[in-house]
Amino acid sequence: MDTSFFNDPAFWLLALFIVPLVFRVPIALALGFAALVVVWKWDLGVDMLSYNFFAGIAKFPLLAIPFFILAGYIMERAGIASRIVRLMEALTGNLTGGLAIATVAVATFWGAVSGSGPATVAALGLILIPGMVRAGYHKDFAAATVSVTSGLAIVIPPSIAFIVYGGIANVSVPALFAGGFVPGIIVAIFIMGAVYLISRKKGFRGNKSDIGVGVAFREAFWGVLTPAVILGGIYGGIFTPTEAAAVAVFYGLFVGVFIYRTINSLKIVLEILAVSMKATAIVMLVVTCAGLYSWVASTVGLVERGSAMLLSLSDNAWMVLLMINVILLFAGMLLDAISIYYVFLPFLMPIMAHFQWDPVWFGIMMTVNLAVGQVTPPVAVNLYVGANISGLTMEQISKAAIPFIFASLLALVVIIALPQLSTFMPKLLGLY
Repeated sequence: MDTSFFNDPAFWLLALFIVPLVFRVPIALALGFAALVVVWKWDLGVDMLSYNFFAGIAKFPLLAIPFFILAGYIMERAGIASRIVRLMEALTGNLTGGLAIATVAVATFWGAVSGSGPATVAALGLILIPGMVRAGYHKDFAAATVSVTSGLAIVIPPSIAFIVYGGIANVSVPALFAGGFVPGIIVAIFIMGAVYLISRKKGFRGNKSDIGVGVAFREAFWGVLTPAVILGGIYGGIFTPTEAAAVAVFYGLFVGVFIYRTINSLKIVLEILAVSMKATAIVMLVVTCAGLYSWVASTVGLVERGSAMLLSLSDNAWMVLLMINVILLFAGMLLDAISIYYVFLPFLMPIMAHFQWDPVWFGIMMTVNLAVGQVTPPVAVNLYVGANISGLTMEQISKAAIPFIFASLLALVVIIALPQLSTFMPKLLGLY
């Protein structure tokens, strides 16, 4: 019996990653454990582990991640979300599906603030889901609308996912931010279409707001201004994405302390710091372990073999692209987006170069695909958060999410077929 296959470090690197996942071991531990065992067993340089572990996070663009996470929690506690919801309620009134369409708009907008899908569900779900139920919408429909649209948080700039992709693929993060705006809006429009059709069929209508549009806009003005401050500074060349994240923190504190006066005690500040530190630690642990796994995969030849195998299946660029999207979609159902970038992107970069695909377009396409995967069971973290907030079972919210997932996939097809939707904005702004 030929045992060379079982003596292959690439085989064990893959097996030691997949098997722990089956037993629901956290993704970061599975990645780190597989890399550690292969490095030790095949003597690839154990003394290099600490260096690579540190190098995985010692990158200036990644510094934006903890700042954006902190900014998201600050703006949530500042009361910006609730005021934006009131503005959308005033704008939509009692139109068919009006409040649900407004919910999609708010969740899309908030994605530009938090950069995290689960954080967006948590921030908006407690406000929007009960509000939609009071207006006559079914609870599963309301929870699915918030949860699925919140997945756009990794597409609408500024996006933590784009920061990670840009760092791995050596692509301009401002270019990715600019390129992600239009595709993100396209996905939101497709979801709005699904929301309207369902609302029309089931007779869902909103309630007339108890305040006027003018009053609601004045209350929400400082919140609405948030993306303009962050993105305007980046595209205007005033500061880098990392500096923009720091500006977002101080802007959120300014609004919460001096304008809305909702952050009015040291206790609240410490609570914000605590949840932000916890969320940042989880993300950065995944980044470091995934980076270590990616380095070992490249060292043992797993990356080259995976790329060659995929290219050997077809010479047709569209067929290869279809296979890549199917693989990413299934991966997104099981893994978080950051881990997928580190595990899969090294395999995909040679293919990207082979077919001369635009790296900005590819990154945006990949991110939209992963956004859909993040709201597709069995893992679907966004749906779990939405189910927990609404008191529904995973089965109930998953069934209600199907039309929105289908609408998102249709939007993904448009983004794949029309690369210029992702590239014209960065080129217009001269970002690459």
